[in-house]
Amino acid sequence: MIELDVNNISKNFGGLQALNSVTFQIRGPELVGLIGPNGAGKTTLTNILDGAIKPSRGTVYLNSRRIDTLPPYQVARCGLGRTFQVTRAFRRMTVLENLMVPALAMHPTARQRDFRDKAMTVLEFLTIEHLANDYGRSLSGGQQKLLELGRLLMLDPDIIILDEPFAGVHPKLMEIIYEYITTVNAQGKAFIIISHDMDTIFTLSQRLLVLNFGELIADGAPDVVRHDPAVIEAYLGEEEPPEAMEETYLGKTEGDSKDA
Repeated sequence: MIELDVNNISKNFGGLQALNSVTFQIRGPELVGLIGPNGAGKTTLTNILDGAIKPSRGTVYLNSRRIDTLPPYQVARCGLGRTFQVTRAFRRMTVLENLMVPALAMHPTARQRDFRDKAMTVLEFLTIEHLANDYGRSLSGGQQKLLELGRLLMLDPDIIILDEPFAGVHPKLMEIIYEYITTVNAQGKAFIIISHDMDTIFTLSQRLLVLNFGELIADGAPDVVRHDPAVIEAYLGEEEPPEAMEETYLGKTEGDSKDA
């Protein structure tokens, strides 16, 4: 069973407190949305979870192993993988070679041909098998997001963190990413998804975590969080009825949804 325990995580950058005693757990293949206004601490928390930065206080355990003291590559080996808001494809490698990198990193003595069939299956799942021999630099922004998702499948982590997976993506590719998340989640993987696309995150998530000024102000089902006065105040700056938050931030009005 997947177990992530985030215990009283705090992070200070000089005199700035980016996170203050954040605590939550994930049990099993949960699909968790992580939201909050700009500057709430979402990126800082993500960087702590994947080992990029170390907390000032607190601990993180994944499947009973402490990971907050480990470098990112060891965190990945423990079973936590992530994408980035700004995609990081290897521009001078082909799409197929890009997929080989995490698999070979996990199995240093293996050969490329050992993973070729798996890589092609992943590309077919993401509907970009026709791009297998194209270079990373030739992909659109949306295609690069799909490539990053594919690299996570090659890594095969227990917990997948997606940072703004729907930002700047064509609606057709959004559908593919949405299907990727629901399908992989059904296969037993847990997700933490950071997104400003409120309409999608409230529909997709089984549970929402809400950060504001570095503190976790809500943790619960989307329908409960939507009506939480603390969440409404964090987004609007003052207490308003839930309908105001829906109209302004949750994409419930006619037309396009708004970013938070």
